Amino acid sequence: MDTVGMSSPTTESPGARVLVVDDERSLATLVGNYLSQAGFAAALVHSGPEGVAAAREQDPDVVILDLGLPGLDGVEVCRQVRTFSDSYIIMLTARTHETDKLIGLSVGADDYVTKPFSPRELVARVQAVLRRPRLARRDMPRTGEGRVGVFGPLRVDTESREVTLHGAPVALTRTEFDILAVLSERPNLAWSRRQLIDEVWDAAWVGDEHIVDAHIAHLRRKFGDDSASPRFLTTVRGVGYRMGRG
Repeated sequence: MDTVGMSSPTTESPGARVLVVDDERSLATLVGNYLSQAGFAAALVHSGPEGVAAAREQDPDVVILDLGLPGLDGVEVCRQVRTFSDSYIIMLTARTHETDKLIGLSVGADDYVTKPFSPRELVARVQAVLRRPRLARRDMPRTGEGRVGVFGPLRVDTESREVTLHGAPVALTRTEFDILAVLSERPNLAWSRRQLIDEVWDAAWVGDEHIVDAHIAHLRRKFGDDSASPRFLTTVRGVGYRMGRG
């Protein structure tokens, strides 16, 4: 495993650890140098099994993960990492087919960047995810256990970051939870994709806004929510999404 020296920590996330998993060593080194210059502690590995092992050992804040890797591909690495880590995962892919991006998101990636890309853009994406607040909304009803939104059998506790359906816990990624928390904050408001991106990702985020649709689809699948007749996550035609009440 290679490491890249850390310069002065950023004020937004001092000393944040970023794991870069890419078999293109020159590209990984270039990305690592840019991350170091931005104040991050960067570690570099170059195969799928190394990526899983390094994520387990280092507990990074962010994993930058190439889709095409030797040993294990990026999808399987992401799947395995998600069994023990809630690190933010940004997938790198040279493939432009929409299915490849959706597969990465479906196994727990938070964002994706398509090659070729600007290293500065990638560093900006890392900075953006690390600026994301752990959402706990002041205007949600208080209970003795935290700030809670109740939507029929679905219960969203933004303080403990726990979601239950019919009393059973539902495992969500950070991004899935943050989208749900925003929608739960004002359940009668129809949120556009751009508004959700501004709230959950960052106002400076640039990319395909349909990334929101992929995460909504994953939430619906985990809730057993039929998109044609949803109980919890309603599509508002021509606008975006709002929270239903079951």
